[in-house]
Amino acid sequence: MRIRPGHLRIIFAILSLPLSFVMLQHVGIGQAPARKVCVIPVSGTVDPGMAAFIKRALEARSIDPNSLFIFELDTFGGRVDSALQIVDTLLSAPEGKTIAFVKTKAISAGALIALACSKLVMRQNTSIGDCAPITYSSQGPKMLGEKFQSPLRAKFRALAKRNGYSETLAESMVTAEMVVYAVKMDGKTIYMDSQAFDDLSQAEKERVSSKKTIVGKGELLTMTDTEAVEFGFSRMSVDNINEMLQRMEIENYELTRIKESWSETFVRFIGAITPLLLMIGLASLYMEIQAPGFGVLGIIGIICLALVFLNQYLVGLADYTELLLLILGFILLGFEVFVIPGFGIAGIAGILFIAAGAILAFQDFVIPDPSLPWEAELLIKNVLHVLGAFFAAIVVALIFLRYILPRFSVVVDGPYLDTTLKGSRADSREAGRAKIGDVGIAMTFLRPSGKAKIRDDIFDVITEGEFIDKGTSLKVLEIKGNRVIVSRKPEDE
Repeated sequence: MRIRPGHLRIIFAILSLPLSFVMLQHVGIGQAPARKVCVIPVSGTVDPGMAAFIKRALEARSIDPNSLFIFELDTFGGRVDSALQIVDTLLSAPEGKTIAFVKTKAISAGALIALACSKLVMRQNTSIGDCAPITYSSQGPKMLGEKFQSPLRAKFRALAKRNGYSETLAESMVTAEMVVYAVKMDGKTIYMDSQAFDDLSQAEKERVSSKKTIVGKGELLTMTDTEAVEFGFSRMSVDNINEMLQRMEIENYELTRIKESWSETFVRFIGAITPLLLMIGLASLYMEIQAPGFGVLGIIGIICLALVFLNQYLVGLADYTELLLLILGFILLGFEVFVIPGFGIAGIAGILFIAAGAILAFQDFVIPDPSLPWEAELLIKNVLHVLGAFFAAIVVALIFLRYILPRFSVVVDGPYLDTTLKGSRADSREAGRAKIGDVGIAMTFLRPSGKAKIRDDIFDVITEGEFIDKGTSLKVLEIKGNRVIVSRKPEDE
């Protein structure tokens, strides 16, 4: 049979199909996109700024369903409410896509964050654990009681059950009263507390081949990397992230380290100095109220308070409610300063609105949840912070008005020419009608400036930082240029 050239081409095409398929498979594998691995640092104090940063970082890069998120932990912990916000964020991530990598330490709230990830891996010679709730007083740190420990234990149990860790060991990170044993029964090691061991039946106790104390009474579970592997928490101990990925058989990947932007760093910095900004803002506004008109101090006060509220809004604590309270407070204070004479209901209401807005801006709730006792603790702390800022602002303002502000007049006072103008009255006919020693009466509140009636004439006067009520008898102390300086008239005169 004679084979034509056309037939040869058909036979060659049929025989080359399997080879082409294999080659296409290899080409497809070589061109597969690299898996995105995002490293998110969790370092320093756990605070609202960190919670907001982790949420933004996770949401911005969770579009790719194949992305892997590694949380690099190096923290002694921080605020419980912020840690729980981070936990909720991690639990919303796809299952199996989050890894906690303990770079140095994951203590207290850091341990809670680590257990919220799908997997835990620790660098060699690192530690994790000790998550007892504490508070600070004049006597130093103090461990909070069962009311605070119970909901935290429940959270640790839930996270441990989710990831297959020992629930008893996880609870022992929170409560120092627990005694935990490693009990070997029927060839298996079981971790149980002293109460659970005592509740074993006699038949079950006879099956126990060994019992070893893991956590003694008065201790909190803190594990090294090797102990975490032994107790079933950590998957492995490695030197770095690349070694971890290699041992997890993740080869084709693109590693990206996510860092805080300058704005996020600025937000965390503002959060650290928020009490100071609040005090400066309130002190500036208080001094502005005491002086006529509106000037630099008012602008400084508004900027400081705006930074406080804007910062809290960016970290997710403040909302429109707090902003509305702040605006209402400023409006009422404006009425008090520019419309209504003296200081009364409008001024007090304005201060209360600003205080309420400041308190709510430091927390993400209005009324504390009874099942979350740290919210009541945080509310008390915020109230004390705001009241302390108000008190400190008044003290600072009084010191500034009494001792610092009068010195500015000494510095600014002339002469600016070679010839002194001391005693000149050319530009001050009204002040020239008053003399040192004259007495009069305050026609308005002097805070520290205002109006007074002296010798049947009305003068613009100022005190040496002293606040004087309307109707008080005055005495002229000094006349400097067009300034009439007065003080209270002594009672014995």
